[in-house]
Amino acid sequence: MGEKTESRAVELDIHGIKRIFDVDDPVLPSWIDDEALTSGGYPYKKKLKEDEYLDELKTLQIELIKVQFWLQATGKRVMALFEGRDAAGKGGSIAATSAHMNPRLARVVALTKPTDRESGQWYFQRYVAQFPTAGEFVLFDRSWYNRAGVEPVMGFCTPQQYEQFLKQAPRMEKLIVQDGIHFFKFYLDIGREMQLKRFHDRRHDPRAVWKLSSMDIAALPKWKDYSEKRDRMLKDTHTDHAPWTVLRANDKRRARLNLIRHILLTLDYDGKDKEAIGKVDENILGMGSDILA
Repeated sequence: MGEKTESRAVELDIHGIKRIFDVDDPVLPSWIDDEALTSGGYPYKKKLKEDEYLDELKTLQIELIKVQFWLQATGKRVMALFEGRDAAGKGGSIAATSAHMNPRLARVVALTKPTDRESGQWYFQRYVAQFPTAGEFVLFDRSWYNRAGVEPVMGFCTPQQYEQFLKQAPRMEKLIVQDGIHFFKFYLDIGREMQLKRFHDRRHDPRAVWKLSSMDIAALPKWKDYSEKRDRMLKDTHTDHAPWTVLRANDKRRARLNLIRHILLTLDYDGKDKEAIGKVDENILGMGSDILA
């Protein structure tokens, strides 16, 4: 007899209805498939066409190369952090932003679980060590904001550490900006059915199954907890000097294009072509929590 595997089916409360979701079942339930794109109040019923996306992305990536030349010439520094629920599209957004930049000057930081030594340090210390030097563009795939979401929800920090973080983060970020670093904070927001669909897609794609972790499954019933922590994070750490840029990310293509546009429109770099960059879609991108209201 073959070895019996433990079921990963979980009961979820979806808009007041009890649903069973089994990520190992190869058939995606219709209640997920039918609602995924428009979940969470997403404003579009169809994804952006791929050919349109690729054409616009190429234009924006050309502008990003100008940014990199500008950074090299001036010694200026850019830092962007990418936050959001699991499967929100952080990695893909980072890849689209940095794909054609010189990798020696555009660096992605994705820190693993802290070591015992790092756990005994000031919380921000290991992140500060990764900040950009002159001419660098650094992109954080998750950041110190683990302490505003994952850690308190999953019990990896104490309530006191959580509260202290929310007080310290705006102060620390003010120092970043005062030192002349161009600093972006992106939060990618997705609907619940879209998250479930993406988890299911990962589980049944041999190329992406490594992205689905036991932590993802454990977090499934904690959607409300994560939403509450997200809202508190945006409320307490959205400041004039370091605002949150929030993107509705059910359609990864629209999210990536608008994220890059925001970077380009914010930076005052040489050779900037505003017509090529275009305008940000205000249905997709907003500052702070207003777009989620």
